[in-house]
Amino acid sequence: MNADKDFLEYVVKALVEKPDKVKVDRKVDEMGVLITLKVDPEDMGKIIGRNGNTAKAIRTLLRVVGLKNSARVNLKIEEPEGGARAPKSVDEAIEDFKI
Repeated sequence: MNADKDFLEYVVKALVEKPDKVKVDRKVDEMGVLITLKVDPEDMGKIIGRNGNTAKAIRTLLRVVGLKNSARVNLKIEEPEGGARAPKSVDEAIEDFKI
């Protein structure tokens, strides 16, 4: 009964360059199902998409799969170490504002 996990794995592996680096973890608690997705840092852009549209679409499809199986499904996409949104130092942030 892991249709949601299998579905996510299938879709994500079709989108990324390094499908062997895709890891999907599924946990069930009183709030529903939480699926955690990890991909290679180079593939994050493909999963998030422009303005987050790909991630939104994947989440929507997962909810539909969950509804079919009477489960509330949520997706957490883990930010890889050293990802594009890695925290900046104060000096680096100030540099962004200089003209």
